[in-house]
Amino acid sequence: MDKFEEGMKVMQTILLVEDNPVDILLMQRAFRKEIFTNTSLQIVRDGDAAVFYLNGDGEYSDRDRYPLPAVILLDLKLPRRSGHEVLVWLKQQPELKRLPVVMLTSSKETIDVKRAYDLGVNSYLVKPIGFASLLEMMQSFNEYWLNYTELPEPRECSGL
Repeated sequence: MDKFEEGMKVMQTILLVEDNPVDILLMQRAFRKEIFTNTSLQIVRDGDAAVFYLNGDGEYSDRDRYPLPAVILLDLKLPRRSGHEVLVWLKQQPELKRLPVVMLTSSKETIDVKRAYDLGVNSYLVKPIGFASLLEMMQSFNEYWLNYTELPEPRECSGL
């Protein structure tokens, strides 16, 4: 891709569904690094808010301010609705079911990993300890999901 094509890249949104304030802060710091060009980070702090955001309900109805994400980073253990429950809901939505979901959680429990894949998660990442490790993981995430992977257009996830 030449410089002109890079300049023409469309802004991509990542939806982070996370309730831990420290993890949110670390992710915000990682996204401020130069590796995340043409990327915006939207944050919701519980499972119900994730559903409202994705559905465009209430305060999230303004799609200019709250665009559909290119990829969802979803924590597993959330208030109101777990990451698994959000995943079940998402995969039942014809217009959203193709949105890629990366589970980003501290759980290494085999049962959690298996259930997430059974429910249709695209990737399962365990949160690393320390900012340097998180930054390294997010650089790999950026390369794979935002630079190399062909993602469905957020507004055309249903394929209709």
